Amino acid sequence: MGVTWAGVRERVLALREAPRWWAVFGAEGGHGFELLPALTEEQLRAVERRLGTELPEEYRAFLLEVGAGGAGPDYGLFPIRPPEPDAPPVTDHCALPFRSELTAELEREEPQRAYYPDDDAFFAAYAAWDVRRDELHDAFTEGTLCINHQGCGYYSLLAVTGPLRGTMWNDVRAIGEGVVPVEPRAGRTGHVSFTQWYLDWLDHAERRAWDTTTEPPPRVGFTSSRTPAGKL
Repeated sequence: MGVTWAGVRERVLALREAPRWWAVFGAEGGHGFELLPALTEEQLRAVERRLGTELPEEYRAFLLEVGAGGAGPDYGLFPIRPPEPDAPPVTDHCALPFRSELTAELEREEPQRAYYPDDDAFFAAYAAWDVRRDELHDAFTEGTLCINHQGCGYYSLLAVTGPLRGTMWNDVRAIGEGVVPVEPRAGRTGHVSFTQWYLDWLDHAERRAWDTTTEPPPRVGFTSSRTPAGKL
């Protein structure tokens, strides 16, 4: 069954007029509840050819019906722009298998000198461990598309290959923890889909932006508080 995003673009853009739109994290000085125009099917196909893989259905429908970037969780969705006709394919990063199990390897303890008979054995084990950590750092995000910045070096990833295709992940390599699944909302279990992730944010944004019954947080006071559409 196809995914529909009917009315979502209108809901997002309406938040620009909400009395406390600026109280939603990432809106002031960030996306400002602006959305890029939606892609056409032809433009989206060109994007997928360049990435080397077809994007998950829910995200494809969003790009076709809502917008190609802009307002969204945290600092908003990165723009997806059609490539120029002569643009070369990007690396095969997105088309590679997504291997969520790799993060478990980070639990391997750093080699300790006390467990090795001599310095040579310890240095060899430590060098192998260090090389593997570097390999893992690059491999964690294979088969994913980075779709937003959460701040402080954290990113949101959409799995685009494998059995977990279409689910949302947090890139927390900045603190050495690899890639971990987005936590489901209270009362839910399992992996979070793109649709759940986005609509949960929109529900929260509407409650916060339209709420005039509580004391609002202080404004950050950016000089330019909104990002014009198309200038992401």
